[in-house]
Amino acid sequence: MRKLFLFILVSAMLLMTPWVIISVSESDRVYRDIETIPTREVGVVLGTTPGVWWSNLFFTTRIEAAKELYERKKISHIIVSGDNSDKSYNEPEYMRNALVKSGVPADAITMDYAGFRTLDSVVRASEVFSLTGGFTIISQPFHIERALYLAEANGIDAIGYGAANVSLEYGLYAYIREIPARWLALYDAWFGTEATVLGDKETIGN
Repeated sequence: MRKLFLFILVSAMLLMTPWVIISVSESDRVYRDIETIPTREVGVVLGTTPGVWWSNLFFTTRIEAAKELYERKKISHIIVSGDNSDKSYNEPEYMRNALVKSGVPADAITMDYAGFRTLDSVVRASEVFSLTGGFTIISQPFHIERALYLAEANGIDAIGYGAANVSLEYGLYAYIREIPARWLALYDAWFGTEATVLGDKETIGN
């Protein structure tokens, strides 16, 4: 029984190793206080959907965080970056519509339709939208840590503004999914995985 317990304990510690590495490396660049976060021209909201049968708290809190940054003049433009690989699934449009409904001007929002992965959203912000002077990533703090780790691995200047945390009870699946996602982030960083789609340069506001 003792050997079984030790095996489970060691396995759990190994499983969570990427979580610890990324959190220790990036947590100090995730801001949660609107008063202390530095001003950056652009904020990038990482993709999610509003939900079909019930409200998705990951979605609503990211929209609220982006709106707060814009209204407090901590950013002056927003890129909504997400998956639009199917006609019936359009994360950037969902997020743009929610932001406009909340009071953010439509001309202050640019849609990035090729943010299929967190890596894609981060790299495209720098390479396609030319945000070489740095930008603010908007998502839940645990997600931002992974995004910042990927940004740093690609030589990209970014900070993060954490949307409100979602309870473990509500967001259990997302937290579980983050474990393999962090393993993949380590792989991407160490082996230089490229963004799925880059393409021509785009100008924010178009």
